[in-house]
Amino acid sequence: MTKEKLLHAQKISIQLFKAIEENNLIIAGKSEEQLCAEVCDLALQKFGIEKHWHKKIVRSGKNTLAKYPDNPPNRIIEKDDIVFIDLGPIVENYEADIGRTYVLGNDPRKLKLKADVETAWYEIQKWYQQQTVLKASDLFHYAVNEAGRAGWEFGGEIAGHIVGKFPHEQPADPRSLELDIHPDNHNNIFLPDADGNQRHWILELQFVDKENNIGGYFEQLL
Repeated sequence: MTKEKLLHAQKISIQLFKAIEENNLIIAGKSEEQLCAEVCDLALQKFGIEKHWHKKIVRSGKNTLAKYPDNPPNRIIEKDDIVFIDLGPIVENYEADIGRTYVLGNDPRKLKLKADVETAWYEIQKWYQQQTVLKASDLFHYAVNEAGRAGWEFGGEIAGHIVGKFPHEQPADPRSLELDIHPDNHNNIFLPDADGNQRHWILELQFVDKENNIGGYFEQLL
């Protein structure tokens, strides 16, 4: 049941992202903060999404190099920019976690980055689905290698984490990495939680080109 609820939350969230595109919200001259506010208003008005379980992220240009914990200065979106949005909507008390990249204009490298990070996500998912035992650290390194294979650097500190009914499971030790796809988490990702229930994982990919100050992002349920 949990998986079906999470997939429903993701489905609604993907519809939100489509509505962002249909309403042409991502335009040059608008600040990241303004776009974020408009996206949240759209989420509430059209989909009834009142809460997000993690901080709402809109980043453009050089800010797309920032890692999740960072809080770069608010930036004005420019012509021919690259932009990514990362949201954690709560839908019927279940968590989604969706990240997408958008390119304003036709810059070939930015378009390649957007395409590559999405393609890599599905390639990693395909590989993941063939595993029966898998360390979180090995999944992280596989994602890093996929970034390199496509000609990019991996930009994130983690490559994902669990989600569930809000609020999702937390480790007994707040410093523990056991619920993150992190290079120092050597636990089997298929281990059940303390109650014997299946865990559900988000795969988040951030590929970056530091020389050109651009990053691309793609994230959803594995």
